[in-house]
Amino acid sequence: MQPNNLQNLYKRALDMRSPWLTRWDDARRYTIPATDSDTATLYDATASDAADNLAASIYTLLTPPESLWLQLVGESEMSQNADIATAVLRANLNDSNFYTTIHQCYMDLVINGTACLFMAEAPLGSSSAFTFTAVPMTDIAILPDAVFHTTSIPLYEVLERYPTWTPPSNIRDMITQNPNAPLNLVQSLVGTEFTAWLDVGGELENNIVSRGTFETNPYIIFRWSLASGELYGRGPVLRALPDIKTANKVVELVLKNATIAVTGIWQADDDGVINLNNINLTPGAIIPKAVGSTGLTPLNSAANFDVSQLILKDLRERIRHAMLADRLGLLSEKEMTATEIMARNADMMRILGATYGRLLHEFIRPLCDRGLQILARRGLIAPIQLNGDAELKYIAPIAQMTAIESVLGGDAL
Repeated sequence: MQPNNLQNLYKRALDMRSPWLTRWDDARRYTIPATDSDTATLYDATASDAADNLAASIYTLLTPPESLWLQLVGESEMSQNADIATAVLRANLNDSNFYTTIHQCYMDLVINGTACLFMAEAPLGSSSAFTFTAVPMTDIAILPDAVFHTTSIPLYEVLERYPTWTPPSNIRDMITQNPNAPLNLVQSLVGTEFTAWLDVGGELENNIVSRGTFETNPYIIFRWSLASGELYGRGPVLRALPDIKTANKVVELVLKNATIAVTGIWQADDDGVINLNNINLTPGAIIPKAVGSTGLTPLNSAANFDVSQLILKDLRERIRHAMLADRLGLLSEKEMTATEIMARNADMMRILGATYGRLLHEFIRPLCDRGLQILARRGLIAPIQLNGDAELKYIAPIAQMTAIESVLGGDAL
């Protein structure tokens, strides 16, 4: 691809991502605040708790650690040994940082509606052939069949990562003056064509540090749900954001009203005797007053927030409902019968069915394709292709629930 076309695609991707940055910032502020100022203005943790529980539930339902949640089945007698490929793929996933990284992606999926998992080939001699990185969506811009990953990197690290690159004169001057200067490195993958360049202005062709091709896409981007015409997904937090903001404001007002209720609002005659700066409104305090004066008189507040508890309860219930806390959470009120459990699982699958199908297509299958390609290139397994040599059988808990629901539906018919 010509540099000018690539730069135009990059600008278009940034423009399409721009409206989502504010939405993601709001969603993260009310669930996982990153700054002290955001934490100081967070008064209600309902959304934060529900997001964490939902991400943990998805983690257990989709990719439970140390368990067989996917399997390759040969499509013919002439197919390669799919059982060996399954065992090697599973062993390398278990020995990698997959299970510690994927939970970060599930948090992004729940909060932002879109997550990005970068799957790279580990150096030779590592315990696993894979290494994973959860890439923040604020660093990713996407187009159909194109991914742009922007990251800040010290100048000296660029030289170490791309030793064959010959920097232009302006970059050489920066190296001499300040080798630790941070630069924006853009890594793009358009189709299978990879290009990395420094976003430092000027002609893009002069700033390209690496080119190459990928057999499979290392950027695995998956969405919770998708509206027509949009590239970025919408998750439970984005859908519940109006209620989350309102609940946070209600709690803030309740706390302000509680402060007034504790300390009170007072009025006093300005008789030149009472020094208001020496008065402390603390329990048991004795406040002197002039003889014959009224002293301090409490001022009754017209604020009455008794109704706030009703509003807050309704808001919290809607937040938990939108984030599936009332359906994926543990039920401890009573022991459930087998029929009740199956009915609850059926209800859960009706809710998660569309998301499950999307994650299977956008996350699980690309993960297996990428893993099998890396293992085959290393010679750990014979080359094997999904939908050609073998079929992917997804057998995680959520897939088993789907199978049970299918059987029950067939029996009902």
